[in-house]
Amino acid sequence: MYKVILVDTFGFLFRSFFALPPLKNKEGFPTGLLMGFANLLMKMQKDGVLQQAIFALEGGDNFRKKIYPEYKATRQEAPQDLKLQLPIAMEWIEKMGLKSVSVAGYEADDVIASLSTLAVKNGYQVEIFSHDKDLYQLISENIALYNPLKKVTIKKEECFLKYGLYPEHLIDFQSLLGDKIDNVPGVPSIGEKTAKKLLEHFGSLDAIYENIDTLESVVSKKAATSLREHKDLAYLSRELVTLRKDVFEDFDFLQQEDDKNPFFAIEEDLERYEFHQILQRVRKKNSKNSFRAKGIGSVGNSVISQDGFMCNAHLITNEKELFAILDSIPKNCLIAYDCETNSLDALHAQMVGFSFCFDGVNGYYVPIMHNYLGVGEQLNPQSAKKAIEKIFSYPVVGHNIKFDLMVAQSNFSLFPTNFIKDTMILAWLLDSASLVGLDALIERFFAKKMIAYSSIVPKGKTFAEIDLKCASEYAAEDAVATYCLYQRLLQEFQVKNLQHLLTLAQDLEFPFIRVLQSMEMQGIKIDVEWFEELQGILATKLVQKESEIFMHAKQQFNINSPKKLSEILFNHLQLRAIRQVKGGYSTDEQTLEEIKDSHPIVPCVMEYRELFKLKNTYVEPMLKLRTKENKIHTSFLQTGTTTGRLSSHSPNLQNIPVRTEMGKQIRRGFVADDNKKLLSVDYSQIELRFLAHFSQDKELIEAFQNNLDVHLKTAQMIFGDEAKDKRHIAKTINFGLIYGMGVRKLAKTLKIKNNEAKEYIERYFDSFPTVKNFLKQEEQKILENGYAQTLLGHRRYFDFINATEFMKSNYLREGINAIFQGSVADLIKLSMIRIHEAFKNSSVKMLLQVHDELIFEVDETEAQSIAKQIEIIMNNIYTLNVPLKCSISIGDSWEALK
Repeated sequence: MYKVILVDTFGFLFRSFFALPPLKNKEGFPTGLLMGFANLLMKMQKDGVLQQAIFALEGGDNFRKKIYPEYKATRQEAPQDLKLQLPIAMEWIEKMGLKSVSVAGYEADDVIASLSTLAVKNGYQVEIFSHDKDLYQLISENIALYNPLKKVTIKKEECFLKYGLYPEHLIDFQSLLGDKIDNVPGVPSIGEKTAKKLLEHFGSLDAIYENIDTLESVVSKKAATSLREHKDLAYLSRELVTLRKDVFEDFDFLQQEDDKNPFFAIEEDLERYEFHQILQRVRKKNSKNSFRAKGIGSVGNSVISQDGFMCNAHLITNEKELFAILDSIPKNCLIAYDCETNSLDALHAQMVGFSFCFDGVNGYYVPIMHNYLGVGEQLNPQSAKKAIEKIFSYPVVGHNIKFDLMVAQSNFSLFPTNFIKDTMILAWLLDSASLVGLDALIERFFAKKMIAYSSIVPKGKTFAEIDLKCASEYAAEDAVATYCLYQRLLQEFQVKNLQHLLTLAQDLEFPFIRVLQSMEMQGIKIDVEWFEELQGILATKLVQKESEIFMHAKQQFNINSPKKLSEILFNHLQLRAIRQVKGGYSTDEQTLEEIKDSHPIVPCVMEYRELFKLKNTYVEPMLKLRTKENKIHTSFLQTGTTTGRLSSHSPNLQNIPVRTEMGKQIRRGFVADDNKKLLSVDYSQIELRFLAHFSQDKELIEAFQNNLDVHLKTAQMIFGDEAKDKRHIAKTINFGLIYGMGVRKLAKTLKIKNNEAKEYIERYFDSFPTVKNFLKQEEQKILENGYAQTLLGHRRYFDFINATEFMKSNYLREGINAIFQGSVADLIKLSMIRIHEAFKNSSVKMLLQVHDELIFEVDETEAQSIAKQIEIIMNNIYTLNVPLKCSISIGDSWEALK
């Protein structure tokens, strides 16, 4: 079905102006609004909808002014910088040959409402590019709002989640509530809650006034009186907020698209306003016109349809046929590879079959171990091993290829002998905050919905029980999708001038896959008897703590239910509520921390939660997930964070509490094998070393170069003679600034007053002005560029265009944090790759990475010498303005390492 795209033009222009910093070109002309508009247009061009879009514009003074002269009368005059840019944006629409519509006497929203209605009547689907609340009333089965920058579609359910009402009630809701921005009066004394209550009960404005004598049974007497006295305002407001749907009798929605890139028409303007990145992308696209014009492009050995995603699935069950195909593949041709299994546990999963693609169109599925009644011919495991071994002699690309490599290793003891690449990692490098699943990426880049796993594998079944033909269509599509996605991502990096990220992938992230594979296969041993004993201890403590809580509450209840706990704390015990959430008041950790001194039940609940988490998140999973060798094999996620840090799951070994006694007890259960030792090597004060390196602060650099106690040095500069007593404050400030700690957070952490915390921070910046300047400059860079960048160039992007002021401040805090956390991640990955290469044929086993700490298992007799070798590698892996320094610990358990 043809889709009509309608753009709320002025809505985006105004949001761009107020969302972006006050950008200017070298001549001093304001460019923030134009930058935002150019980004929107570029995004639409990339998504293939720019030339079919209709841009709705304002039609001057509108009919609502005649009905109510005060309509929008309270709006402030538009800033001069905005007025200067608006005509240029309008001129761009004309120059680029884009379709725009305005009607004298009507607002753009009326144009959108009328076109939407007419389009649906003609059998079209409608997508309105806007997030303006006034347009929510138009949402229906065939009309949706869409945010092109966030790629969020807003339908009926999203409307209900936002307002608590469906679109058909929003006109009456606004009629009752009014609108301060547009100066729509509404009914005095009627707020949001009352308006919702009225509509939930009566269903419409008309029904409210039809039942005017029964209002006191639903709302307060004051509200009922106001409704009776101001009926005229309610209906006036309804007339003002209702969008007109009859502005057009007919409209030609079908448009002729021009092969020429519309951005060429404004190339000079892009240069004048210094939009260099956009200009670069436009010119790069121009250089590929011949590639794009035919709709088919040759990339390496591939043929990829630029008009859509195409997959020819081939089921291969004959060994001769399979090897004939493999033998035909040119030398060094890239092969996309994927395997199907009967489990997601890579260590123990049985390979059911594998698929591959080397031309971007044909996907081949080779079944091995399907096992249902009547299953047809399959390849025997020995031949499958030979085939995979041959595939692994080529450069191989996969999506989350670590899983496929581990399955090949555990099933056939096979390893790739050529380069490996991963499309999931490339997509994550392109934008670490976006979805990186294969299905989501194919839909994003090719507008193609892939076959869902759940649609072919019933609940309780495995892939081994799936019909071969059906399985081949699913698996072949995965291989073709991976191949096409790889080629498309390469284009994205080139168009966006991000070749340095391709280098980062090739030199760091792809080799790092093998390191993680080795660590996960190795696993770490646990003391089963200790964990069983700890399980009993925790169970006993939980019962004791539960009894204490019930005693304080004077009743029994489900402590693990936030709703029940909220009722006990804030209704029954009348404690001070902090934050309201759906269903009551928040009982999250932050809330309990703020009220923990108000009643003895609160610290009891906090202790109960800690014990419950340790038992259910760590101790029981350890016993459940252990192998027959009593080892735990956690899975490390390379793309699990936006900063580049690793995360882990099944179980998560990176979040075990460090400072609590119970956290230490859990670590005690991770042990070295017989005649072995655990070795910990971690970077000392690495974030602060990066702060010194990046800021080039003389005092910090000298402190690290002279191996001084940097926290004491900081305390001396801030507090003078009181330095020794206040070293802990200096330490908190040192680390806090890196993680965006403000006055309130510092006051809360140190348990001091806000004015005292403010004074400490001011003293710090007075002592380290270079640090202050650096942090400010980085914030400005993040605002201007829209991203933060780490030591090796990994980027964390932020959507400032659609951000509120609160979100902006959070983004800046996250951005500063990403610089440091991400740089530490870069450094530790470099070290891990070098260590892996240095010791891959030895008895040294890298077991875990916990942010800036590495844990190894080594022979007892070689522990000290191995520790020294690893320390040398880590201290010399990268040259900073300050020396790198590691701490070393050796012990029989993880707990003994600290």
